[in-house]
Amino acid sequence: MSSSSYLPATTESVALALEAKDPSDAISILYRVLDDPSSSPEALRMKEQAITNLTDLLRQENRGEDLRGLLTQLRPFFSLIPKAKTAKIVRGIIDSVAKIPGSSDLQIALCKEMVQWTRAEKRTFLRQRVEARLAALLMETKEYSEALTLLSGLVKEVRRLDDKLLLVDIDLLESKLHFSLRNLPKAKAALTAARTAANAIYVPPAQQGAIDLQSGILHAEEKDYKTAYSYFFEAFESFNALEDPKAVFSLKYMLLCKIMVNQADDVGGIISSKAGLQYVGPDLDAMKAVADAHSKRSLKLFETALRDYKAQLEEDPIVHRHLQSLYGTLMEQNLCRLIEPFSRVEIAHIAELIELPIEHVERKLSQMILDKKFAGTLDQGAGCLIIFDDPKTDAIYPATLETISNIGKVVDSLYVRSAKIMA
Repeated sequence: MSSSSYLPATTESVALALEAKDPSDAISILYRVLDDPSSSPEALRMKEQAITNLTDLLRQENRGEDLRGLLTQLRPFFSLIPKAKTAKIVRGIIDSVAKIPGSSDLQIALCKEMVQWTRAEKRTFLRQRVEARLAALLMETKEYSEALTLLSGLVKEVRRLDDKLLLVDIDLLESKLHFSLRNLPKAKAALTAARTAANAIYVPPAQQGAIDLQSGILHAEEKDYKTAYSYFFEAFESFNALEDPKAVFSLKYMLLCKIMVNQADDVGGIISSKAGLQYVGPDLDAMKAVADAHSKRSLKLFETALRDYKAQLEEDPIVHRHLQSLYGTLMEQNLCRLIEPFSRVEIAHIAELIELPIEHVERKLSQMILDKKFAGTLDQGAGCLIIFDDPKTDAIYPATLETISNIGKVVDSLYVRSAKIMA
């Protein structure tokens, strides 16, 4: 990887690499600069510059394994520079690996290596941050139990040190992890802890946006869509100002909230607003298609949207979960409207009217009967749905029960009095 002859760690050598036409030549020159045995302050400063340039070049060339090798090669150099600079370089290299497509496994292996090294070198500050990064990567690869074990130990350690900024990150990560495991009470508790820690310090806008986004997701999960919308809006403003790609997700969830509270007509206005126009693309087109289907109460359009925008709707777990419940509600409303004029009707006829498969309709009707959405029964032999008139509740039964309950109370009080007299 590096040439046998080193280049002196000077401004000229680093400039030589910048002038090189071919990236591989520039990489080779920078490796030779790092081989310079000199440890004078000027040489160390130039080596730091060389590391930054080399990291960028290797990332552009998608050479993840070389970045991993660079971290190992630099370990002797890290003992010559301050710990804060070491932490900056290590995190910079890990961030660069993260920008290489399909490098999740490499990132996890790299973080695990760095955790072992930081433990051996007793570099607590850096280890905690690398462990937090590792937990996030494990969560992305759905290794939930391993991530939770790692976070549990890390939270206790960071709370003891009272490192508020890292604590906000870890609590937020823990909230996301519990949400992925469908443990809402713990997800809310972790988010509250993150907010408490964030109130005591200055939180960077990106992190504040992440907290608001998670708050919106949890409120939406509890069907409090109006509050969720305001949190998503706050998150969108933070990410939009930073030109962060997460802004489009915040906007997408804002539109989802509008659809869920039956304000689908507002969706077009939000998309065509100044902020919305910057993010026009498949994500917003998908939500527009769902809003149109909802406005027209059309299940066929709804299913078309789900099919055409599978990646944006079905594969986004948050959107998918809410759209499932919306689809169920929409289907129930349509079925109730269709069966209203009938006392007996063929299931095939209803399926034809609603433009859905017979099995699908039959399953939904049986579920609605069990949920007491209407009174009726399915005659599967004849393939018919028989609808009963709503049975009138006889008022005499509740009145009789109330009378018996009152008599019971009188007898109890008489028994208490007689017991006092006898005593």
